Amino acid sequence: MTSGYYITTPIYYVNASPHLGHAYTTIVADVLARFHRQRNHKTFFLTGTDEHGDKIVEAAGKGGMNPKDYADLISGQFRALWPELNISNDDFIRTTDSRHVKTVQLILKKVYDSGDIYFGSYEGHYCIGCERFYTEKELVGGLCPDHQMPPEYRKENNYFFRMSRYQNWLIDHIERNPDFIRPERYRNEALAFLKEPLEDLCISRPKSRLAWGIPLPFDENYVTYVWFDALINYVSGLDYPEGEKFESFWPDAQHLIAKDILKPHGIYWPTMLAAAGIPPYRHLNVHGYWNIDQSKMSKTVGNIVKPLDLKDRYGLEPFRYFLLKDMVFGLDASFNEEALIQRINSDLANDLGNLVSRITTMAARFCGNRIPEPRELFDHDHRLIEKAGDTRKDVDRYFGELAFHKALAAIWDFISLTNKYVVETEPWNLAKDKLKNGRLSTVIYNLLESLRIIAILIWPVLPQTSGLILKQLGESPVEADFEKVIRWGGLNPGTPVQAAPALFPRIEKQKETRPVKETENKREKVEAGPELKPEITYDDFARLDIRAAQVIEAEAVPDSRKLIRLKIDLGFEQRTIVAGIGGHYLPAALVGTKIIVLANLKPQELMGVRSQGMLLATDGINGLTLLTCDKEPILGGRIK
Repeated sequence: MTSGYYITTPIYYVNASPHLGHAYTTIVADVLARFHRQRNHKTFFLTGTDEHGDKIVEAAGKGGMNPKDYADLISGQFRALWPELNISNDDFIRTTDSRHVKTVQLILKKVYDSGDIYFGSYEGHYCIGCERFYTEKELVGGLCPDHQMPPEYRKENNYFFRMSRYQNWLIDHIERNPDFIRPERYRNEALAFLKEPLEDLCISRPKSRLAWGIPLPFDENYVTYVWFDALINYVSGLDYPEGEKFESFWPDAQHLIAKDILKPHGIYWPTMLAAAGIPPYRHLNVHGYWNIDQSKMSKTVGNIVKPLDLKDRYGLEPFRYFLLKDMVFGLDASFNEEALIQRINSDLANDLGNLVSRITTMAARFCGNRIPEPRELFDHDHRLIEKAGDTRKDVDRYFGELAFHKALAAIWDFISLTNKYVVETEPWNLAKDKLKNGRLSTVIYNLLESLRIIAILIWPVLPQTSGLILKQLGESPVEADFEKVIRWGGLNPGTPVQAAPALFPRIEKQKETRPVKETENKREKVEAGPELKPEITYDDFARLDIRAAQVIEAEAVPDSRKLIRLKIDLGFEQRTIVAGIGGHYLPAALVGTKIIVLANLKPQELMGVRSQGMLLATDGINGLTLLTCDKEPILGGRIK
């Protein structure tokens, strides 16, 4: 790259504590920064807080504080949150920082001296929540469209920025650079704004009404309008105009925002830059809302989700994964904890966690805890190696498109193929035949190498998990040459391998209770679940032949939505059983899993497949969960 990669979050307004929406934007910025650092791109990641304006004075007053102390308090909450979420920002800027104040006043003076700021009077509908004037046309039923509150009608003298002078320039720039604002829906929205005549922007507030702001350098009786102040952080954070960071990073500036602040970033900011003689940013990347019960998160509504609550309850990396996987960037998404738990149990515990545990356990059992030397390659091997290369290309492409959910889906497709490779190559059978030791070495090497590639690819989203997997493979979690390490064949034979503990324990909710029911004299709380069945004798139980087994093959039964054909190893024999768990488990994720089966159930045919036994499972909060053992069982061992 000829210049650096520069990613910014909005600087968050300190009128309220951080919530899920703030966490999402910042985690996305962190993931992008990590992605580019990993690929050896010179990267700078800026976040911070916006601390001036009417809303801060109002919030501080309600808390019995002065604006500066209040801003220090809330800004400190944001600053403290980011390390908790493993955010790797390079700088944290505050609009009360002296460096920022200096840059704002420098740009104001520059634009004023060029004739693009003038003094005039204005009257209109002013929303304190938005800190802006609305036209009659913009109001909805006389209310602010965002806050659903009637604005105040104000008339006062102020300074104005000749934004209208740059309307045609901005239209032309957007049309000549189709990805200037992305996704496309927000580019179209910005162009729709610009179809109407662009009014000049009021950029001051009289100190007689609002003293909490940056004084205008050409009139001490006025302070700067909060947006004209806040937006400039993106260049003051780079030490504009003469800082080396500005020269290195501004040419590839990437702003990351939620859709509610499209107009200030897509209209005000580029015209301000043009007036100041600064080239426009490279991209404005706009995401949707996280909705709770179909409503945007709002302090007013009272549906705020606190990120630290989720991180502490479910773990940081599952929380990061869920946010990236379940929101299509640019569209709204609905948050609920059931979906988060499902992601943890399915994608992380079943797919990735089980794969890592299974492969490292086989390496320990069959290869003496060492990476073996690979030998001759066959078709199964070539398909796996080719898929690893294709996955890397897909991940790079999807990150470039901000399609994080697709990038993760591509990685999980590779995880699925790796599970399938285990089924196809049957390393447990290869280990029984000494003549096949060479083939076994190749298979185990390829599985371990697949884990290494997976760990490298998940690093931007799951850096801690990536580091744990690489450590188990004897690899450093930080590599300097990405193009080298991403190539197949990076593992060194003979390196010790550590068997992996569970990376992501399944989440089980506390036992639910039935709804409280009324009786004649009292209310009873009854535990969930049916009444116990009639008692049986020990002799009845002794007739059941319940044994431990291992799944060695698994595939969906054709034309069935939930039946899975399982080939199991009972130690003394292999047999086929059919289980109705397709709605709860992916076939590939079951391979290698230790299960409990009823072995002497009378055989029966299900969907054309003869089933010799029954897999045992129980109801879980999120569907069926398999019965298994807390220690390594002997295959074929009876349950006593």
